[in-house]
Amino acid sequence: MRSESQQAAAAIRARAGDVRIDLGLVTGAGLAGIAEHIASPLRFPYASLPGFPRLEQAGGEAEVLLGALGTARVAILKGRALYHETGDLSAMRVPLETLALLGAEAAVLVNAAGSTRADLTPGSLVVIKDHINLTGLNALVGADGDDRITDMTAPYDAALRERFVIAAGSVGRKMAEGVYMWFPGPTFETAAEIRAAHMLGADLVGMSLVPEVLIARHLGMRVLGISLVTTLASGIRANRVDHDDSMRLAAAPMLSLTRVLVKFFEIWVVGSPASR
Repeated sequence: MRSESQQAAAAIRARAGDVRIDLGLVTGAGLAGIAEHIASPLRFPYASLPGFPRLEQAGGEAEVLLGALGTARVAILKGRALYHETGDLSAMRVPLETLALLGAEAAVLVNAAGSTRADLTPGSLVVIKDHINLTGLNALVGADGDDRITDMTAPYDAALRERFVIAAGSVGRKMAEGVYMWFPGPTFETAAEIRAAHMLGADLVGMSLVPEVLIARHLGMRVLGISLVTTLASGIRANRVDHDDSMRLAAAPMLSLTRVLVKFFEIWVVGSPASR
C-alpha cells in the first residue's frame, strides 16, 4: 500500500472512528443523487486526502461519502480520474487502496458506456461479465512485487452479478449482461473500431472502468461492474455521437440505476463475502 493511502485511511478514521466498511462504490458526477440515501454521511473532499486526484467535475466537489446505505456500510468515491484526463493509469490507486484499508472486500464500479448493438439502446443497464483491453496499457505496470501478475480469469464476481440482477428485478428493472471493451479516449471510437469491437465480442465500449478493475483485483477485492448505456456507438446509428446529448438523455436512467443500487445495498448482507 502506498503511504498516501495509509495517510488517507488514517484521516478518515480520525473523524469516523474505527470504522470498517463493507464495500466501496466508484462513480462519476452523474450518480451523485445516491448520496441522498445515506443518513448523516461523513464527507471527505478529495482535496483534503493525501494522494487523491484533484478533480474538476460537474455536479459538485469530488469527495468520499461514508455511511450506511441499506444494510451495508459503504464508502462512495464520488468522482473518478480518467486516463485521458490525467495521463496516469493508476490515478485511482490511492482511493481504491484507501477503500481496502478501511475494510472493503468488494468494489462496485459504475460508468456510462456506448453500445455496439442496435438492440442495446440508451437507458439500458448492463452488468459487465468480462472486458477486453487491447490497448497495451495496464494500470499494474510498475506495481511493486510479483503479485502485480494478477489472475484475470474471472475479474467480475459472478455472485455479485447475480445479487445485482435480483435487486434490479425487485424494483421492476430489466438487466442485460455484456462484455465491455476499454478505449483510452478522449476521442470517441471510429465506426471501423466499433465494428471490430463487436466482432471481437464487445457489447459495450467506454473510456473508464478497466484501470479501476485491474487495481481492485490486484488488491484482492471482488468487483461488480455496471454500465449505463448512454449512446449507440459510432456507426450503429446515422448521426454523430455527442457527449453532451448522451449525458443529458442519461438523467432519467440514472435515477432508475440509483433505485437498483439502493436495493442492492439493502440486501447486501445476504450476499456479502462474510456470509458466503
